[in-house]
Amino acid sequence: MTGAVVQPLLAWYDAGHRDLPWRRTRDPYRIWLSEIMLQQTRVEAVIPYYERFLAACPDVRALAEASEEVYLKLWEGLGYYSRVRNLHRAAQIVCEAYGGQMPADYAALRGLPGIGDYTAGAVASIAFGIPEPAVDGNVLRVIARVTGDERPIDDAKVKRDMRAQAAAVIPADRPGTFNQAMMELGAVVCIPNGVPRCGDCPLMHLCRAFHEQTAGHIPVRAPKKARRVEQRTVLLPRCGGLVGIRKRPDTGLLARMWELPAYEEELTPAALREKLAAAGWQVERLLSLRPAKHIFTHVEWHMTGYYVELASPADRLTWVTPAALRGDYALPSAFRAFLQVIEEEM
Repeated sequence: MTGAVVQPLLAWYDAGHRDLPWRRTRDPYRIWLSEIMLQQTRVEAVIPYYERFLAACPDVRALAEASEEVYLKLWEGLGYYSRVRNLHRAAQIVCEAYGGQMPADYAALRGLPGIGDYTAGAVASIAFGIPEPAVDGNVLRVIARVTGDERPIDDAKVKRDMRAQAAAVIPADRPGTFNQAMMELGAVVCIPNGVPRCGDCPLMHLCRAFHEQTAGHIPVRAPKKARRVEQRTVLLPRCGGLVGIRKRPDTGLLARMWELPAYEEELTPAALREKLAAAGWQVERLLSLRPAKHIFTHVEWHMTGYYVELASPADRLTWVTPAALRGDYALPSAFRAFLQVIEEEM
């Protein structure tokens, strides 16, 4: 990629781009928060979470002092919960090591938990005007198409090479705008799914993929490994108007999140009744719920669900009202399909 992309790209961005909340600020905390939220998540889904999170934790120190229950609840539904755990830990480090101010230094930002090359580059360039590239999936796609590069963009060496290409052309006077323009171009014109809108692209005259008609198969990605499928039987325990939930283990998938109790196998109603009786549950009514599926990065859960009404509260569960479940307990979206039967109460 050559420096010829800079001026037409900046002129295109200046002429009109999406008005997003995090583009109205140079506050490094707010920019950092938005970049972490936008990982693996659509812009439209992020905006209400971003605004709600800032209302509760308006600055680094407020986040550092927030309890686990508070920040997990604020993140509920966004998924990839390690992101918010890293945000919290990084906020504590910023308070301890940098007096509550995000460091205006790429290497220092890169050293914080959960901040990689891309996020460090985004915060450094947008908040502090440091000429560091911010190369995410959108930018990788733009570079691959403009240069006609048919190497797999998920290869670490290819990513490093493309980052170096962006670093070589980033303008020292407007690095943040350049990075945002590259991201914007990839998001709304040089799109990931569907036909790229080449007629709207300010770099069309420079784009090898356009001239060689290869945009349909660029960028190239290495074949993905098939996700592991796990069968689960999920229970919605009810007793006296309360819902029974429990906390997941301290490590592993969805660590320390609240969940509906489940067995790591598919159970028939008869087999489930046997297991619950052995566990001392006094089942008054057992109803099948609609099966559900939830996809994580490397695994997907195929879930059979049951509504279980009990004569008395079972041990080793935390019993809460539906209103408290909505307001105080962070429940992963994987379990949301089974809560529809009590939505009116929630």
